[in-house]
Amino acid sequence: MALTCGIVGLTNSGKTTIFNCISNSKAQASSFTVAQKSNIGMISVPDERLYKIDALIKSARVVHTTVDIVDIPGLTKGGSKGEGNKFLSDIRNVDALIYVLRCFEDVQLPHIEGSIDPLRDKELVDFELQVKDIESVEKKIIRLEKAAKTGDKDAKHGLEVLAVYKEHLENLQPARTAPVSNDDKRFIEDIFLLTMKPVMYVCNVDDNSALNGNRFSEKVREALSGEGTEILVIAGKLEAEIAELEDAEDRKIFLEDVGLAEPGVNKMIREAYSLLDLQTFFTAGPKEVRAWTIHRGMTAPQAAGVIHSDLERGFIRAEVIKYDDFMKYGTEHACKEAGKLSVEGKNYVVGDGDLLHIRFNV
Repeated sequence: MALTCGIVGLTNSGKTTIFNCISNSKAQASSFTVAQKSNIGMISVPDERLYKIDALIKSARVVHTTVDIVDIPGLTKGGSKGEGNKFLSDIRNVDALIYVLRCFEDVQLPHIEGSIDPLRDKELVDFELQVKDIESVEKKIIRLEKAAKTGDKDAKHGLEVLAVYKEHLENLQPARTAPVSNDDKRFIEDIFLLTMKPVMYVCNVDDNSALNGNRFSEKVREALSGEGTEILVIAGKLEAEIAELEDAEDRKIFLEDVGLAEPGVNKMIREAYSLLDLQTFFTAGPKEVRAWTIHRGMTAPQAAGVIHSDLERGFIRAEVIKYDDFMKYGTEHACKEAGKLSVEGKNYVVGDGDLLHIRFNV
């Protein structure tokens, strides 16, 4: 299941530094210049449950589930025009957005707007996305007007819905908060509005503020407290130093020295996973313990299809053990003896952490 998060922010906000902390590929962080293309990588979703299952199974390998990550070149004022257009097109293809807000001072890296103000930076990014969305809505209105002139009632209703979105965007509000019913959102599904995407915010702070944040990140928390979205504090430069350490024990000591229980980017990855409304199920055997990504609410056959299309096509049943039960009883046989292994059919909705064994026939 190919799912993608995009990292956005102004130039010199530290986006690429954070991208390098979490991605399997490394990109060159450019100072004073705007990157010419997006960086694309893959991140493994941290999940300690995999290792706890493996401690009981003792399989040959452990395989994390993944999410694709795209580091969009730093935006600037007016980025929705000219050269910045192609960057905004990259944003169109992602499923969720991670806003990196600069919350650190560095005389060696001047802010392109002359001062540190993360809320102003957020508004600048928002504005560029909203301008692009207004263009998309206006083009869709032109198409529907042609259909409406032929007497198409659905097209006429669509024009009413698009007028709501246009006014909302012109009032500098994101499309995702427009007062439109779920059914009426179908009118904008084909234009992939940038501000419809779910967002989370990362306050990129200095090393000394890694644990408790600083006055800039507090300003962000206070201003965005009513948005109902996640706001994380991460010291990007410090996290990059931790990520460069190859030895796990060295990373642990480094984290303890700065008072962190785990790298902040690990929490960011998990929150991004949650932002996409995803959850995990596991398969376990002697060859591997593996995590699989599904959308919340998927049924057992749909989950089987994530493993392989043949499993969904020939699905018969799923043998299910809840993660907590497996931890308690230790083996599949013990779970079965305790009545904790259930046999589920096509209507079973897979729970987060379920261990599945799919029975199929093709």
